[in-house]
Amino acid sequence: MAEVVKVDKETAPARLETEHRTVPGTRFTYAIGKLALWSAKEGVVDNQGQVLKTGDYAHLAIANPKTAPYGTAAIETLTKLNLLDRVRGKLVQGENIAQAYQFVSTGNAPLGFVALSQVYRDGRFTSGSGWIVPANLHAPIRQDAVILAKGSANPAAKALEGYLKSNKAKEIIRSYGYEL
Repeated sequence: MAEVVKVDKETAPARLETEHRTVPGTRFTYAIGKLALWSAKEGVVDNQGQVLKTGDYAHLAIANPKTAPYGTAAIETLTKLNLLDRVRGKLVQGENIAQAYQFVSTGNAPLGFVALSQVYRDGRFTSGSGWIVPANLHAPIRQDAVILAKGSANPAAKALEGYLKSNKAKEIIRSYGYEL
């Protein structure tokens, strides 16, 4: 069962910036992740996530809310929907969002909160059934980048920054369901 805790909302890039381990002014958000309630089976998750209220599932997978932003977002969503106490006994926790996805994709959990990018391409779910959790149900899941001070002279670091800011990268990022 997942333990609900308050977590530090500061991202790793922001923390590195605070510790003066980055090139000043290089931190930027290149994408905002979206949370999805997903099942590997068709017809399990409706487009409003009402399945959460039915309780007709043995387990609900989430990422560790202490260490994974998507796990924190899942807990925030369940809290805002007034469902956390009702589903607490059904929560199974992966160490990260990849493991939460694995629980659902293998059928060990019939549904779970995953990163939309894991199950979405070009405007639709790639398999199974899902609900894109509205952004107002949790804090933004920012994907930040920064140039580290020790890599400031590395041309590849600057090239990656430039690529992430390019229209080509933005198009690819959007195709996986991220916001910009």
